[in-house]
Amino acid sequence: MSMPVPLFAAVGTIHGCPINVIRRRNAYFKVSSSMDHHNLSKVKSNSLRVLEWDKLCHSVASFARTSLGRQATKAQLWSLDQTFQESLRLLQETNAAILMHNHDSFNLDLTSVDLALVESAIKHARRDLPLDANEAMALLSLLQFVEALQLSLKAAIKQDSDWYKQFMPLSEMITQLVVNRSIIKLIQQVIDEDGSVKDSASSALKKARDQVRTLERKLHQLMDKLIRNETKEAALMVASSVGGRWCISSGTDQPTGFKGLLLSSGSGSIIEPLAAVPLNDELQQARALVAKAEADVLLMVTEKIQMDLDDIEKSLRTAIQLDMIYARATYSLSYGGTYPNIFLPEDIDGPLMAEPYRSKDKTSQASNPKKEWIFYLPKAYHPLLLQQHREKLSTARKNVRSAAAEIRRRKMQAENMAVKGEAEIDLSSLQKQVRALEEAPPVPVDFFISQKTRVLVITGPNTGGKTICLKTIGLAAMMAKSGLHVLSSESAKVPWFDCVFADIGDEQSLSQSLSTFSGHLKQISEIQSQSTRRSLVLLDEVGAGTNPLEGAALGMSLLESFARSGALLTIATTHHGELKTLKYSNDAFENACMEFDEENFKPTYKILWGVPGRSNAINIAERLGVPSSIVDNARELYGAASAEIDEVIMDMETYKQKFQELIKESRHYLTMSRGLHEKLLVSRRKLQDLGTQQRYKKMRELSEAAAVARSTLHKKKKLLSFPGLVIQCMFHPLTREQQF
Repeated sequence: MSMPVPLFAAVGTIHGCPINVIRRRNAYFKVSSSMDHHNLSKVKSNSLRVLEWDKLCHSVASFARTSLGRQATKAQLWSLDQTFQESLRLLQETNAAILMHNHDSFNLDLTSVDLALVESAIKHARRDLPLDANEAMALLSLLQFVEALQLSLKAAIKQDSDWYKQFMPLSEMITQLVVNRSIIKLIQQVIDEDGSVKDSASSALKKARDQVRTLERKLHQLMDKLIRNETKEAALMVASSVGGRWCISSGTDQPTGFKGLLLSSGSGSIIEPLAAVPLNDELQQARALVAKAEADVLLMVTEKIQMDLDDIEKSLRTAIQLDMIYARATYSLSYGGTYPNIFLPEDIDGPLMAEPYRSKDKTSQASNPKKEWIFYLPKAYHPLLLQQHREKLSTARKNVRSAAAEIRRRKMQAENMAVKGEAEIDLSSLQKQVRALEEAPPVPVDFFISQKTRVLVITGPNTGGKTICLKTIGLAAMMAKSGLHVLSSESAKVPWFDCVFADIGDEQSLSQSLSTFSGHLKQISEIQSQSTRRSLVLLDEVGAGTNPLEGAALGMSLLESFARSGALLTIATTHHGELKTLKYSNDAFENACMEFDEENFKPTYKILWGVPGRSNAINIAERLGVPSSIVDNARELYGAASAEIDEVIMDMETYKQKFQELIKESRHYLTMSRGLHEKLLVSRRKLQDLGTQQRYKKMRELSEAAAVARSTLHKKKKLLSFPGLVIQCMFHPLTREQQF
């Protein structure tokens, strides 16, 4: 690989940048296109290492339930060679596994299945070698696991046919498996649950085992008789099996009253009585017959399995794949991951391609993020920091429980009060540690990167969280590509990157005699040559490690090169103030900074978007009591223009914070108004229901009154129809009750 050395000799400067560097910005990156595969693998592996991807792979793989599943999970995650369509399928698999887990009727936990033994069984069957009983039982467990999954899927689909689509592609994967029930029945008939061949497996085996039991009973009786006949050392003698032959062990080397073969002597002796030799010989022969009969049974099982070996091997591969999917799903459930909407960069204006399946009778509560974002990760956590915090909190809580249990034990045993007091003090200290950890969880960060942004420049103080931000976004991109849910709130939107390159940390190559600065440049050079329009590039402290003027100029050259013809997205952290100005001359750049709490002199680990970071060193020095003469001199050396820029930045930060507060307040009022609106809708619905009820009540009363009136008129009509009855009524008037 040829790499021309950049020209650093500057004739003059423009805004602090060497002129020759500005003119030759791309000189350092004119590398040969014949980069070999070794260098490609090296730069990728270095990127994965500095991002600590191996630790995340190990963390996810720990959720797998089998050794083969853990190995396969690590290999699949580490490869990162998935195509876009493969990434979509992996995400759909993870989502389907989570749905199955939440359905409660599915069991994807393969803890009870020893897949390594199943693999060994398949290898033995391929070579026409008989399986052992444990391998047969492992195979039985696998077939029963698959059968149970298929039955659960059928039951769910019978309940609601829409479940088949929701569980895709796992539903398709499970239904394609073939389970031969006759193999399950055969193994259950001949192999016991403890992994031994049953007596009933064959008549030859039962006969041989009966013979073994008969001979062992005779030998026990013989040994007991010989030991009882010993008058002196009978208490020190015991019958035992040595190499499959029954003998008598004596605690002394004294001669015995029976003749036998001396097998061992020393602190004691082991003797095979001559009377037992024929029985032991028969016992050996009988055991050989048992072994042969067991082998015949297992060979019969093997021959049965060989007829379905391809289906069994497919079930094994699927089980390993399900264990991998189970690991990804349980990792997401454990850490509260969310389904990321991934898309190809060239399809950025089109519809999102990785939407999880939604049930036809269920609507998603999460709306798609605004289309102007190319990277949308609200409240994103660094997965390893979150894991570390949970482990510390779990350990601290465990220590509290242990201390509390120790105090209860001491109280029950009425131990010394001073000792008990020390234990209570320890418990109080441990409880404080738990509270401190609970009150200081990892701080999530928001990533809202617009579509037009090609390079994001993040500034801020040391230990402010810039490097963690780089790693968080890099890990999120790789997690989405690998089929993992990202640790973010809902509506995460992540572009699919063909590769994630990173230059982070104090890396150098001592074997090549490269300094830290040279090592960084070599790594960045290889990244620039290998990145594509689908790549993500993460650069930490770009331009650092050399003269500030040259470093700033080189940093500007690097970032402009990436913006012009490099990766899809480049994110860089820096302390060089000159890099902040790139945004104002190039729309492809965007600024962000890590917020700093000047009152408490500590970072908040939150990102302020659209605002460049400013220098806090002089102001902090003044607040810490550094003499004013030194502070004033520092400000003069720093320059009035730089001070004015910092003042502008300070005003921008103030306006930004006020704007954020106003947004928060408006959201609060919007939430309140929505709540009031919902209450008004409920009240209106209640009033409408009440009005409807009242109308029905009035109509019912009017209907009843009309019915009474019609009945009265009808009766009077009948009276008028019979004159005699009318005359009678004149002489015998009816009472009011009689009229009705």
